[in-house]
Amino acid sequence: MTSIGLAVIGAGYWGPNLVRNAMATPELRLEWLCDLDEDRAKAVLGRYTTVRPTTSVERVLADPAVEAVAIATPARTHFDLVRAALDAGKHVLVEKPLTPTHAEGAKLVALAEERNRVLMLDHTFCYTPVVRKIRDLIATGELGDVQFVDSVRINLGLVQPDVDVLWDLAPHDLSILDFVLPEGVSPVAVAAQSSDPIGAGKPCLAYLTVWLSSGAIAHVHVNWLSPTKIRTTVIGGSRRTIVWDDVNPAQRLAVYDRGVDLSAVGEDERRAALISYRTGDVVVPALPEREALRGVMSEFAASITEGRAPLTDGKAGLRVLALLEAAGQSIQNDGRRIDLGGSTR
Repeated sequence: MTSIGLAVIGAGYWGPNLVRNAMATPELRLEWLCDLDEDRAKAVLGRYTTVRPTTSVERVLADPAVEAVAIATPARTHFDLVRAALDAGKHVLVEKPLTPTHAEGAKLVALAEERNRVLMLDHTFCYTPVVRKIRDLIATGELGDVQFVDSVRINLGLVQPDVDVLWDLAPHDLSILDFVLPEGVSPVAVAAQSSDPIGAGKPCLAYLTVWLSSGAIAHVHVNWLSPTKIRTTVIGGSRRTIVWDDVNPAQRLAVYDRGVDLSAVGEDERRAALISYRTGDVVVPALPEREALRGVMSEFAASITEGRAPLTDGKAGLRVLALLEAAGQSIQNDGRRIDLGGSTR
């Protein structure tokens, strides 16, 4: 099997992880590492490598050996870099968020379709064994109907220079929500509230509510200021409830056969409803230990080779952008509910 020539653009925080996993993916052949600081690129590659460092994006995109690029640069640069790569006939893997605006993202999705190129989002959590398991449990009906989603992603984090806490952290939770929701269920409205208690000039904590077409709601709490790191997601279903604790490797995922049942008695319209509480077993599924980014790289290569859309394609990135923009609009209007104007899926 012929490997796919790849270039990584960006050698900062995330770029070295892309480099390492690209080198470990047999279907990919890393050709270039491009960064404005060539010394940083050389340091990432080490002394013994055939991968070439460069500061020139143009040189990378002009190389016929490069069939695909992976972009790990600040969000404000994504539109120009992705557009240039697609115009050069390259397949593109890009960090979240796709672009700073939905309008720019839509242009890139349309361009990728026009050029018949793969445009994939690095929604890394969607390639973790735990999220894949959650998706399977929902898709097979083991949870029943999704009734609520409650997600907390807080820690004493780095205040980002170019995005607020919502754009920094919430894409993780929103991309996971988009990935695991059953067919036919989609967000229909958003409301958000935020605060900047340290005077950073941008929201440092935020609360986001997403109404779903099924009548359920999802709630996301993101925070840069918490002294403790919490990464939990609870997904309640009509049959079972999932609790995902990402900082607890001993019990990362638990499935509870516990909940509230509503049983009707009587045969006329005035029949009484009885609420009963169900307490059953707790199952902790065995999950493989596998680096999610390896799965991202394998899916990128497979989608190129097979000529199909990746699991987290440009349209998935657009759906996340639609929610983020609506959340920002809600914050500007004192937390008012913003209707999405139809399904985002």
